[in-house]
Amino acid sequence: MANYGINGFGRIGRNVLRAMSQSDVKRVRAINDLTDTHTLAHLLKWDSVHGKFDGEISYDEQNIIVRGHKIRILKERDPGNLPWKELGVEVVLESTGFFTSRDKAELHISKAGAKRVLISAPAKNPDATIC
Repeated sequence: MANYGINGFGRIGRNVLRAMSQSDVKRVRAINDLTDTHTLAHLLKWDSVHGKFDGEISYDEQNIIVRGHKIRILKERDPGNLPWKELGVEVVLESTGFFTSRDKAELHISKAGAKRVLISAPAKNPDATIC
């Protein structure tokens, strides 16, 4: 099984983590978002559509802790500078809405060391569209 990173922790990034928390939360190694950990934990715990998160959520300066599993929080604007390889991230969910072209999304692979990127928004020049 692959290890995951999430780039962008808005509606889509949080929903993916909520879904993965049911079985695979330990596969999520890191989340990249410019927001502080306190706010990210609060937004995950209290969702206006899905309600309160069913499980324990806490945080420290560098992590949010979901069901006892620490997930590293990164604050990097350039996806090429993310430490995906060092963190063991193989698949990145690109959910910022900014890196939707192949050239931009590929920075997660060519510079940051991930193996695959899934873009959650309509992509320009995708290798494949998965429904």
